[in-house]
Amino acid sequence: MTLIFPQAAARLTQLRNIHISNWRDKEVRLHLDRLFKVDENGHQTAEPIRFTANMETRGIALIEGAGGGKTTAIRHVLASTPALNPADGAPRYLSIQVPSPATLKSLGLEILRAAGISGIQERAKVWQIWDAVRHRLGKKGFVLLWIDEAHDLFLSRSSREIDDMLKMLKALMQGESAVVVVLSGTERLSEITAYDPQVNRRFTKILPRDLDPLDGGNMLGIVGKYAAKAGLQFQPGGEIAGRLIHGSRGRFGRAVETTINAIERALAESSGALTREHFAEAWGMQEGCRWEENVFVADSWSAIRLDQAAEEFEADRSARQKKQRERS
Repeated sequence: MTLIFPQAAARLTQLRNIHISNWRDKEVRLHLDRLFKVDENGHQTAEPIRFTANMETRGIALIEGAGGGKTTAIRHVLASTPALNPADGAPRYLSIQVPSPATLKSLGLEILRAAGISGIQERAKVWQIWDAVRHRLGKKGFVLLWIDEAHDLFLSRSSREIDDMLKMLKALMQGESAVVVVLSGTERLSEITAYDPQVNRRFTKILPRDLDPLDGGNMLGIVGKYAAKAGLQFQPGGEIAGRLIHGSRGRFGRAVETTINAIERALAESSGALTREHFAEAWGMQEGCRWEENVFVADSWSAIRLDQAAEEFEADRSARQKKQRERS
């Protein structure tokens, strides 16, 4: 039977809404739970634990390459934490993405917008904006602030601006209305250690490992479950698992996304089975590569080097910023 488009779209929506709990979720949960008090019955509360003579809270930094699944993991853990989502009120946490350009002022304004404050004049002084941030977080009862894409904090050309921004984040973790701060971003986020060791020590770190060939069996199982959910048979031959892991740069989230895109191709073709060719079509559509350079097509797929230009650019950028820090 031909699968009409509305049916295919509905099935793809179901697949995209599936959350696969993994090591990231468990680690985020472990790091989060230790930052909040429990009541006399052993139930977690929304009251942050205070450290350093009861003066300040602590934070979490989830550091992983693009497409690993860090954003999805944090979103799922926060949304499934009862203490942060009371039945009789609004969530006790606030989430934002780092704005562009990332400056101390723009970050403060973004937090205020997410907290329901708009119309702040651009000419407002930075200290006024951050005073308003701390006041608003306390007034609304937020106990956790999640800043996604936090690696963009380090794109500023001014080392002083970055240093001041990190000190302001530290200030959010101090005082009567102190909050737990969660940062998530790519490997560049680890540069926090170079800018402010005092801020760095206030954050526990989560660095998920990349997928490797030993994960092939698990990935095949996941692909098979997704295919079955979409009403497709799965043909796992042709080293699909290894090709998928390599083409996804070892990133779990990218592997799942490629799988869903391959299923989309199969459904669009009214195919009854998910094959390696569907993966090749989906991966090629995303990468924009020549067919013979497609990891799902080439015989020597494991020798194909991916993201070489991006790696060279990132290395040059890091070298320039290191020189800039040394000059300042």
